[in-house]
Amino acid sequence: MKLAGKVAVITGAASGIGKASACMFAREGARVMVVDIDTECGNKTVAQIRQQGGDAIFEQANVSSEAEVKRFIDRTEERWNRLDILFNNAGIVLVKTLEETTEAEWDRLMGINLKAVFFAIKHAVPHMRRNGSGVILNTGSIGSMTGQLGTPAYIASKGAVALITKSLALDYGRDNIRVNCLCPGITDTPMLREHMGHGAMGEANIRKRLARVPLGAILAPEDVARAALYLVSDDSLGVTGITHIVDGGLLAAAEYNQPLDA
Repeated sequence: MKLAGKVAVITGAASGIGKASACMFAREGARVMVVDIDTECGNKTVAQIRQQGGDAIFEQANVSSEAEVKRFIDRTEERWNRLDILFNNAGIVLVKTLEETTEAEWDRLMGINLKAVFFAIKHAVPHMRRNGSGVILNTGSIGSMTGQLGTPAYIASKGAVALITKSLALDYGRDNIRVNCLCPGITDTPMLREHMGHGAMGEANIRKRLARVPLGAILAPEDVARAALYLVSDDSLGVTGITHIVDGGLLAAAEYNQPLDA
């Protein structure tokens, strides 16, 4: 198993990429702290892991609160006496132009998408340093590298996540702590459905998006989780400071549009 003996904290693990990663990490031997604001779905993630023979606990937390972040980091150490992997995956999207965005909306999005990364790393690194090593993985987006219509606050946050990743890889390299950024493309998560819409309109919007994807398929959360597993395991032992794109080829071309029905 790739993560035998390791302890991982995953935020936003009640659904989507976080849930898929929590289950996959556990199958590979990690003990997992499942963190989310959604208690019901977070506990379902833990139940699924335990049904598969894994070890996990749930901590309900608002990741934009430093006190709550410190609490789940400390609880991880108390439970398993170590912390090897931090996957900062929690995130939200806001589909609004800049002039429509309120200060409260901006602050909430930045708190969850960016400030939470700061808090978790601040409190996790001392534990990793004592262990002599660690891996930090931050969830960015294809929007970490390019603009996107109608989501300026979201894009600002994900661009920042990509660049703070590179800086932290420099700061913690000599501590044997690797820091990378995982950048998913069009992935079938609750957040994507919120962005694209529900029902027939949502499906039509997704199909229009997929016309720009060379592989022509929506990613499953498990597709991205496999990349996350690579980045937190010893398979990527020499890899730090990168943005790892999993997007079906979307960013490979400036111009590409092949409707799925063609």
